Amino acid sequence: MPRQDYYTIKEIFHQPKMWMDTYQIVLSMKEQIIEFFKNNGIDKKSEIIFTGAGTSAFVADAAECVWMRGGYAGAKSVPTTDIVSAPDYFLARSNKLFVSFGRSGDSPESVAAYNVARKFCDDASHLIITCNAKGYLANVAEPGKDLVIVLPEGTNDVGLAMTSSFSSMLMASILCMYIDDIEEQKDKVAAAAAFAENFLKDDVIEKIKAATTKNIKRAVFLGSGPLKGISCETHLKLQELTDGQIMCSFDSFVGLRHGPKAVINEETLVVYLLSDEPYIRQYELDLIDQVDKENHPAVQIIVSTTPSGVAENIDFEVNAPAPMPENDCRFVPYVLIGQLLGYHFSLSKGLNPDTPSVRGTISRVVKGVTIYEY
Repeated sequence: MPRQDYYTIKEIFHQPKMWMDTYQIVLSMKEQIIEFFKNNGIDKKSEIIFTGAGTSAFVADAAECVWMRGGYAGAKSVPTTDIVSAPDYFLARSNKLFVSFGRSGDSPESVAAYNVARKFCDDASHLIITCNAKGYLANVAEPGKDLVIVLPEGTNDVGLAMTSSFSSMLMASILCMYIDDIEEQKDKVAAAAAFAENFLKDDVIEKIKAATTKNIKRAVFLGSGPLKGISCETHLKLQELTDGQIMCSFDSFVGLRHGPKAVINEETLVVYLLSDEPYIRQYELDLIDQVDKENHPAVQIIVSTTPSGVAENIDFEVNAPAPMPENDCRFVPYVLIGQLLGYHFSLSKGLNPDTPSVRGTISRVVKGVTIYEY
């Protein structure tokens, strides 16, 4: 068991509970959410933008994939940072729904993106998923036109790095897609929570600590489909919690070959977020074999719901405790590997994981952004 005097590790460990609490909140709002979609004409033909800044943008990336596969062909992820700075390039008058993610709901871009979208898209509605009941986004909603889902108070992470806020906002977005039969999702959320508990076992923590003793200067995180969005978040967790001392990147398994593979060497940690879908896994296993033979990374870690069958040169693998039901909630626990690596590498470098930025170059809520009138 890791030391418990930092907020960050507490927030990592309580995620399974936060997901079950999030399920109860969305369940309690079932009729409101159904009515919101119906009254605002939101259906599978609607043009939907998922948006957020930083980690919240990575929630949007993963959610886009899940909703696309769920039949929402008009789903698209666009960071608030792009919307604010260049709205004409990313918005269309026909955008019907914005799904906005924000831990605090107070970042300058989150506030500005909501207001820009209001001006640009005459008929758009906003589904706001936030962790802070006192934030701007939680209190700006236009009755009837917007709907706010405030997640459990514990998801409003105190530490700099977003952990339970990321995973709970993603879980909430998935549950909203399945709102018509949300009762059937409870066991699936519970299965995801059980998967997460496997990351938190003492033996896995010890293996993560062992990885921190290696001379790691770079890290690469790989995923396919929604797991690419998760890989975005995992790469950021390790980079920000080590104050940039470990430079990190992310990619898809197939995309890595097109140049980015050059960064992998004997001082690199590679994390493979492996799909459990047979078609996708073929490509992933080929890439793992190639990287192992050609690049010789210092540490290789696999995360997968089901055992990969790869043994040679893999430092360790984290799997679900039992076969998981077919559901999109199963993607959410993968993020824990990046959070735990970030936390323990942060400690190994003598940093405070709650406030790892020694020079104060990054902060819990982004500061110093001038917002111009659109």
